[in-house]
Amino acid sequence: MIRSRPAGWVTVSVEPVACAAVTYQAVIFDLGGVVFPSPLDGFRAYEAENGLPHRFLSEVVLQDPVNGAWSRLERGELTLATFTAAFEAECRDAGGEIDATELMGRITAGVGPREEMIQAIHALRAGELRIGALTNNWHSDDGPQNPTSDLFDAIVESAIVGLRKPDPAIYELVCAQLDVEPAHTVFLDDLGVNLKPARAMGMATIKVADPHIALSELAGLVGFPLS
Repeated sequence: MIRSRPAGWVTVSVEPVACAAVTYQAVIFDLGGVVFPSPLDGFRAYEAENGLPHRFLSEVVLQDPVNGAWSRLERGELTLATFTAAFEAECRDAGGEIDATELMGRITAGVGPREEMIQAIHALRAGELRIGALTNNWHSDDGPQNPTSDLFDAIVESAIVGLRKPDPAIYELVCAQLDVEPAHTVFLDDLGVNLKPARAMGMATIKVADPHIALSELAGLVGFPLS
């Protein structure tokens, strides 16, 4: 049975209400693996050249992600000299012999920034966004690594502040230095484990595997081209 509409019934067409777009005020970049090639490339090359199983070095690092030699190096608790002996011992316990001094030299030698990332940072600065760097790094013999300081409004280095990703405190620190709320921030990193805390805080996150794809995603978020 078809029921008639009551007298005075008016049919109203309701348009969907669009949610307001987020206005991003800052972009935070990891360095190694995002602005620069990944140190993991050095791991893989060293393993291949020295007859070690694929991902052997990464698995040693992950055996103790809090108190292992690599983590202590990146928190500034070990110098390169004290790190090498400790990391060699961890690798030996895992069944492999390495020369940690040679390994670290391979990771740091002749590594320059990715040109497309540098162009993107300049474009973001021209668009009046604040630019941060959030990096797990270590002290070299000449002091902390900081090869691109002029590009950033704030740089948080694990070896200086004594914290390392994915500790949520280090993300809070870089946001405080940039004077920005996480919800108005985009964070780029090449490791998913480092993106999870940022996402939980409300940041937009981009995993960098292919830099060109990542920058295309970033351009979509900020609303203007980056090349």
